[in-house]
Amino acid sequence: MEAAIVADHVVFAYGDLVAVNDVTFEVKRGEVLGFLGPNGAGKTTAVKLLTGQLKPKSGIARVLGFDMAKESKKAAAKIGVCFEEKNLYPRMTGRGNLEFFAKLFGVKIDAEAILERVGLGGKGDERVENYSKGMRQRLMIARSLVNSPDVFFLDEPTDGLDPVSSENIRKIIREEKERGASVLLTTHSMVEADKLSDRVAFINDGRIVALDTPENLKLKYGKRSVKVRPKGRREGEELELPLDDPRTPDKIKAILEKGDFDTIHTSEATLEEIFIKVTGRGL
Repeated sequence: MEAAIVADHVVFAYGDLVAVNDVTFEVKRGEVLGFLGPNGAGKTTAVKLLTGQLKPKSGIARVLGFDMAKESKKAAAKIGVCFEEKNLYPRMTGRGNLEFFAKLFGVKIDAEAILERVGLGGKGDERVENYSKGMRQRLMIARSLVNSPDVFFLDEPTDGLDPVSSENIRKIIREEKERGASVLLTTHSMVEADKLSDRVAFINDGRIVALDTPENLKLKYGKRSVKVRPKGRREGEELELPLDDPRTPDKIKAILEKGDFDTIHTSEATLEEIFIKVTGRGL
């Protein structure tokens, strides 16, 4: 089965500035791909190419088999978007926003059920101009759901949300994935990407510099170790024992027998540490 999202050697430039430089990747059906990089790395431009807002200088951007430079209107009905910019209608109610966008798609919805799903139950009759930042973010997610899309483009979907609301949005993303939808998740939060992504793509200076599962990237670039904090020491003063050192098992056994420790746990590289290792820059 053809991938839901395909970028095939895509190039785009703003004048002399090459923002997307020979980018190739795909998102399979029912997959979440984390698209990670710092501001200015080319994430937003790539998404604009894949949603038909920009046309590539060369290469092809396809969604659900449609060439987005020529057939974006055909794909639009099956795409859900949640951009960082809150392009809502502030003087309309939350319910009114959802019903308006549902009419644009030509679908009937249960607005209250969608609002309930994103944690806005009972708030549908309030004007959006009175919503908090977090409520507007949840309404953006709700809006992306109105047409039951096959493909989602989500840009920082938990931005401005408290931990409980963030976990609820992650739950929704997982549910949509289980339904068979594909998700391109653009973010600079490695923690967010690690929790949600089947695979992650690192983009830097317009190029994909790494693409694999989070686990494989950690195994390839990370350092496996056990950290032990002896009694009386503060956090950050742990002893680090490499797991690949043949002497480590005996050392751990001796520590356990002596019992002179406060904490002991395995440690692996974070995606942010790997990104810095691969690109030489942070997020």
